[in-house]
Amino acid sequence: MRKLLAVALLAAVSVPACGTGGASGDAVPVVIGYQSKTINTVTAGTLLREKGFLERRLAGLGDRTGRRYEVVWQDYDTGAPITAQMVAGKVDIGSMGDYPLLINGSRTRQRGGEGSRMVSVTGYNARGALNMVVVRPDSPARTLADLAGRKVSTSVGSAGHGTLVRALGGVQVTVENHQPSVGASALQGGGVAALSQFVAWPGQLVFAGQAKVLYDGAALDFPTLHGVVVRGPFAAAHPDVLAEFLRAQLDATEYLHRAPLEAAEVVARVTGLPPEVVYLYNGPNGIATFDLSLKSVLRAALRDDVPLLRSIGDIEPLDVDRFVDDGPLRSVFAGTEDLVNPARVTGVDPVCGVEVGDPATAGEVWFEGEAGTRPAATPDCLLRQVKQAGRAVRAAYVPDAATGTRWFAEHSFWVRDGDRLLPFTTEAAAAERGPVLSYEQALAEA
Repeated sequence: MRKLLAVALLAAVSVPACGTGGASGDAVPVVIGYQSKTINTVTAGTLLREKGFLERRLAGLGDRTGRRYEVVWQDYDTGAPITAQMVAGKVDIGSMGDYPLLINGSRTRQRGGEGSRMVSVTGYNARGALNMVVVRPDSPARTLADLAGRKVSTSVGSAGHGTLVRALGGVQVTVENHQPSVGASALQGGGVAALSQFVAWPGQLVFAGQAKVLYDGAALDFPTLHGVVVRGPFAAAHPDVLAEFLRAQLDATEYLHRAPLEAAEVVARVTGLPPEVVYLYNGPNGIATFDLSLKSVLRAALRDDVPLLRSIGDIEPLDVDRFVDDGPLRSVFAGTEDLVNPARVTGVDPVCGVEVGDPATAGEVWFEGEAGTRPAATPDCLLRQVKQAGRAVRAAYVPDAATGTRWFAEHSFWVRDGDRLLPFTTEAAAAERGPVLSYEQALAEA
């Protein structure tokens, strides 16, 4: 396993990149490494790029300093190649998941000097639902124990890998180290029994009817997050640029909260992901909470990740309190310790006629031909909306009755509980509450 992790990281060094040579003339280059399809990082990546927030902020800085700044964007599938490019001095600022963040901090410090610093969070889920283990729809597996002795695909050293290791406990599996797209193909082809990956791969595969959730990372009740790292030498040389990057990230975050559906469609258009999948994660009450704050609970999670990461890979010890630097962020944003998602489903339920507000029960329906979504106060109200409308649904979103994970109603497992119908992301969780109903059966009973 140690050798696999080293190979995964070192092989990424060969990825070609524009580096600082991507800027022209006397411009100050600002090289950003991002993951367009890791939609928990869009406020420091795809959405930030497409809306031009950073370029506008740097243009304003240039007016004040008399210098010209040129942003070079580099897109990657995972955090490992971004780290490799940062070690080589070819990427200045990058965004990635919790495990890759820690690997980044460790590897950049191994080279001496200032290493890298984590300066903000892009998005997080306080329970861990950004990562999931999925299997084929026809898989007989119901729990992780059913994978014993089987092959499971993940990206070694990724956030999805971390969830898999924590969740397996004593269950022994053979880990196949794949890029997410390769792992998804292996799952479809039967080369692996399961796939453990980060946002948005589980949602994408389930929405396409190519997988079902075997394990929801929220069952761990352990925070998972993505964040932003900056090379120490770059931060020291250009603190004003870093400050403008963080202001631009805040611009992107505020835009996402202000116009979530529009933002989801922007990301979908650029990445090729279905907008319904992007909105699952990035919409109101979404699986991802977008907030730049370096919250104490997230710092504690990173500290707890270090020994686990060291046990599965050859990395050096890392002082997380030194690695996480809130100084640059505090200069532009006060931050908060609040874990409440600021993006919430609100409005009046058109069928039940009540105010929508409680994130533990609130959902949304996106009907074909409609530009916006309709709020639903409860899963029962949502089912009634769909049933009464008698029209095609693009997507319907409900929170898991146990974990609160926002998921597709059509791909949830339902249980009758007295006069309520409760949705769950996994069949195993639903079966603990009673006989499991399909979406169609739940719809019929609504």
